[in-house]
Amino acid sequence: MSLVCSTQGYVLDGFPSTLKQAELMGSRSIIPMIVVELELDTVEVLKRGLVEKMKAHLMHDSSEILHIRNSCYKQEVKHVRQHFQKQYQNWIILDGLKSKWWIWNMILQEVSISMKYIHSYLERTKNRKAACINRLCITPRELQYRLGEFQQYCPVCMALHHHLVDCSETAALTHAAEYGGQYYRMCGKDHLERFLITPDEFVTPGCPHTLPQPHLLPRKLTESQVKNRFPQQVELKGFCPVTYLDGKQRYEALVRGKMEYAVEYREQIYILETKQKQDKFLRSPETYWDQKLPSKVPPLCEPVPLTSLPMLGYMEQGVAVAVIKAMTAVGCLKPKYPFISIQRSALLYVAFYLKAFNHKSTDYTRQKYRKKLALFEENCALIPYLSSTMRVNYRPPSKRPIDFEFKLNRFLALEDMPGASIVL
Repeated sequence: MSLVCSTQGYVLDGFPSTLKQAELMGSRSIIPMIVVELELDTVEVLKRGLVEKMKAHLMHDSSEILHIRNSCYKQEVKHVRQHFQKQYQNWIILDGLKSKWWIWNMILQEVSISMKYIHSYLERTKNRKAACINRLCITPRELQYRLGEFQQYCPVCMALHHHLVDCSETAALTHAAEYGGQYYRMCGKDHLERFLITPDEFVTPGCPHTLPQPHLLPRKLTESQVKNRFPQQVELKGFCPVTYLDGKQRYEALVRGKMEYAVEYREQIYILETKQKQDKFLRSPETYWDQKLPSKVPPLCEPVPLTSLPMLGYMEQGVAVAVIKAMTAVGCLKPKYPFISIQRSALLYVAFYLKAFNHKSTDYTRQKYRKKLALFEENCALIPYLSSTMRVNYRPPSKRPIDFEFKLNRFLALEDMPGASIVL
């Protein structure tokens, strides 16, 4: 590589285009500071390809070849994008429909931001200060290898509040810093700035608290992980420990948790009520884990099958809300279908309405019956339309509304097939 490229940098256009090329660059320690993807749809690509045909010394780029090349690009680029996003978090997507100057300014802006981070990092590490490592293209493997004594937990939260705040769920290193050759992750911008000013207060030996041993760290569990731990039972009989303690351990504070907010701590399983209370338990597990239930607890709420209820109770619990909405719609519209009674018209409208807005049906089924409901309403509207248009005095065809003949024929056609047009 030439000296100019090494000192001033360089731009690669259209490379790497495959995952293998990207991995080959990484093996040679050639890591782009920023990778910019111009987002365009296929139609715009083909349109620009046809415009380029007016230039001399052009490659053979017919619309078919451009379409094939664009399909191959889309197939390959998703793997390349995933690679750079996962390894370096340096992939940027720009709108290719914008002007060249807009794209140029956006790229300059992104490069300037990255250069500021790099210059700040070099200057601060040279003076043995803590430095932010955002936009330095640090891989997850290198991050894991050089993590400090607090691992993925925020040292500022540990020092100030004795809270365990896990930052591992965030892949970006926006709030990460290097100090003493080790990496530390913070939970937010304020804690990052505080760490950069006085890092010795938050690392050993200056930090008043240390990270517990790995087996004493809480972790989240999924529903499947909880089920796989059977026959192990959840602690506190499934009641939320955070709600119970924050409610001063009163009987009213005994609220059952939800399986989706499960936590494991000291090889025991706890079920929390909400996501916020799960986070609260994870921050301070020592506060909530060792509690005793009173001798009297609320009974288990076993689900009652709807079919076991009396008919009136079944209707009330199962379809009351839907029927009320359908009856309200009938009362507002007052439908009268041609050549059938008012009672049957109302019943058919309720049936169409219930099927059209049944949330348990598929989208296809709901859309189908919404179209039938709209057609039913249009046919019901024929009667008031014709009654207002067909007056006592004769009106010649030239003075009738444009759609009069069509709606009249449609109305008369319903007499011969009233059942076929309203089949559920």
